[in-house]
Amino acid sequence: MIKKLVLLIFVAVFSTKISAQNNQIRKKTKATRARKAPKIDGILEDDAWKNAEIMTDFVVLRPDNGKLVSAEYQTVVKVIYNDDAIYISGQMNDPDPEGIPKEFAVRDNFSIADFLLVTINPNDDGQNPFEFLVQVTGNQADAKVSNGNEDFNWSAVWESAVSTDDKGWNVEMKIPYGALRFANRPIQSWGFNFHRRLEKLNAQHTWTHIDNSIGRWTQYDGLIEGFKDIEPPTRLNFYPYASATTTSFEGKTDSNWSVGMDIKYGLTDNFTLDATLIPDFSQVGFDDIELNLGPFEQQFTEQRQFFTEGTELFTIGNLFYSRRIGSAPIDQFNVYDSLTSDEEITDYPNRVTMLNAVKISGRTKGGLGIGFFNAITEKTNATIKNNTTGETREEVINPFTNYNILVLDQQFNQNSTISLINTNVTRDGRFRDANVTALDWHLETKDSKYNADGSVRMSNISDDLNNPNTGYTFDNSLGYNSGRLSWEIGYNFENKDFNPNDFGILFSNNQQTIYSSIGWRTLQPTKTLNYSNFNFYQQFNYQHYSGVYTGYNAGFNYNAQTKSRFSYGANLNYGTQEKDFFEPRQGSTSGVYFLQPENKNVNFYISTNSQNKFELNVNGHFTNYNNNPKLGYGFSFAPRYRFTNQLSLRYNLNFNKTNNDQGFVNQNDTNIIFGMRDRKDYTNTISGSYSFSTNSSLSLSFRHYWSSVKYNDYFNLNNNGGLDLNNTYTGNNVNFNSWNLDLNYIWQFAPGSQLIAFYRNSIFNSDRNSNLNFYDNLNNLFDQSQSHTFSVRFVYFIDYNNIKKYFKTHQL
Repeated sequence: MIKKLVLLIFVAVFSTKISAQNNQIRKKTKATRARKAPKIDGILEDDAWKNAEIMTDFVVLRPDNGKLVSAEYQTVVKVIYNDDAIYISGQMNDPDPEGIPKEFAVRDNFSIADFLLVTINPNDDGQNPFEFLVQVTGNQADAKVSNGNEDFNWSAVWESAVSTDDKGWNVEMKIPYGALRFANRPIQSWGFNFHRRLEKLNAQHTWTHIDNSIGRWTQYDGLIEGFKDIEPPTRLNFYPYASATTTSFEGKTDSNWSVGMDIKYGLTDNFTLDATLIPDFSQVGFDDIELNLGPFEQQFTEQRQFFTEGTELFTIGNLFYSRRIGSAPIDQFNVYDSLTSDEEITDYPNRVTMLNAVKISGRTKGGLGIGFFNAITEKTNATIKNNTTGETREEVINPFTNYNILVLDQQFNQNSTISLINTNVTRDGRFRDANVTALDWHLETKDSKYNADGSVRMSNISDDLNNPNTGYTFDNSLGYNSGRLSWEIGYNFENKDFNPNDFGILFSNNQQTIYSSIGWRTLQPTKTLNYSNFNFYQQFNYQHYSGVYTGYNAGFNYNAQTKSRFSYGANLNYGTQEKDFFEPRQGSTSGVYFLQPENKNVNFYISTNSQNKFELNVNGHFTNYNNNPKLGYGFSFAPRYRFTNQLSLRYNLNFNKTNNDQGFVNQNDTNIIFGMRDRKDYTNTISGSYSFSTNSSLSLSFRHYWSSVKYNDYFNLNNNGGLDLNNTYTGNNVNFNSWNLDLNYIWQFAPGSQLIAFYRNSIFNSDRNSNLNFYDNLNNLFDQSQSHTFSVRFVYFIDYNNIKKYFKTHQL
């Protein structure tokens, strides 16, 4: 029966190329070639626009999906082209132009302001368009889309301008062909759609109707036909940079400077090479460091632009955790174990230097995406001094290392994909190497109602200690998503040896889960609500190695927004008593576990209308543990005030408290020591920006994280997962602080070119003063040494085509 069901799914998926467009008449129009390019000034009076085809009759995407837009808010768009670029004009009617919200923002950031967004899909595959967005303020944003997911880290160089008149507002865009990827064919037809956001109406309109009951929004493009005799240009861009950084700490000042270059080169019509030569990451944001008492590492977001831009192929399968590159040394053989009694470590680098990195990515007309990434990090040594002889020696704590990933991603039917991924980490010498291979799939039936999601993966680790290790995982689910209803049921496992963590990140293995969920949503607004949705999930959890049942989790979620844009929601969660094989730190196959108590949890949130000058977001949570003294609760309070369209500030206070928390502390020869502790965490953050213009802004990011842990009692973990009182062990309380303040000035003085001035003040402290109140803790923190960093970075964009044109027009 199962085999027949799988066969039916594959036949349905592969038999016919369809899209959600086929359920309606697809809008089409003809492309118009311009003899003379329009001036990009936002004023739509150029002769080039007079004979262009008109695209109008926009339809509401939300809240009233499918309703024709009234004449007073209609939009008129035109598209023309020449040998160099696509040109787009938009006339957005509005009966009250003075009332259009116009909050400023910097590039690739959204604000309370209307916008016009165009999606362009030269392959017309319903899955991978480019996005170009202009707000009424003139601010730009752009993104690459893959399977409905927008990547705003991707950036192109293009032009736009806006104007406002008594009818509404207008926009002009010039998108050079170098910003797109398309084949060299004499006549071409491209998928297009246009999205208009109206903030004061809380509405979004589109040229072609996007049915929100089925399929992805990318499947509903219209078609512009007849682009003739356009040729992909040489896509070669240079981003040379120069930077200087000064850091002061404990009376010592270090200064560094660097020059380097990023390069983008179009290898073919659809494939691009990105390379960073002598990379410089001196101005990345700070990490949100927390006190980690759990068995798993803390995961940090990537903030280095080279690793965030154009990585949609590499993130398939979740095997690419780019923070592994240039992170802490692996120190596989623990350099501290090599010390003699009269030796000490005088220098232990906490980061590995990346030498260079390249990535090649693109997608063929047939839907095959190919991505290759490679990075190299240098050998890193610790310095050891013999205090008797005065001699020094060096030990390798991280060898010369090569990281690479290869992805093949075949898309088809505008809704399905199958991917093959391989990651490899090769380290010089006796250090371990690692390889992971995965096959991932997302298959949908031709009507996009039913789907199958899954993967199978294998990891292989080998090292000089002759400990080869091969692990594997499997996951598959069947689901339904159409109209108001959605559901999913599936099974997954990771065996005890699966380990992708040399290049990826996985917190736990040796687990298997049977899971399911069911959801319901509104498709049209009601008398009181813009939208609402419900979801129920449940999980039956087992250990994979032994098959032991470990616990059950279930939860119910509800979210809604009123007509006045007041959003609210809540979720209720339940977990049975759970056999936790990770908290004791003995390895998941040891048979040692800790019985986590049965728990009931409730969370809620409210969010006021973001269009108002004052916005407030509040959430809270409470967790009760049955037959256990443990109790958890907390809240978050986040007001935001927009003083003007150019200045806004947001404050966020997050507080969490857990009384009588129980967790691993230490291990001696005979016992695994657990502690019962009271823990409180405060996080204060302030963020704000002042925009001098859409190309110039000053931003503030501040975060103070404080965690205090006080131990009440200590216990020995017994064979049944319970705790027996230990009256002899004595441990230490913890008082942990992380303080960071960043000021960042950005000036985009030319398209693609920036000057960035950056200042950071940081303080870190960890001691045993867990009895301090908030203000005494601040005084204690400010007694610590502070680090001051100031950096200036200059980046200039050079387009090879502009250089070629210059020399061609200036020939003697």
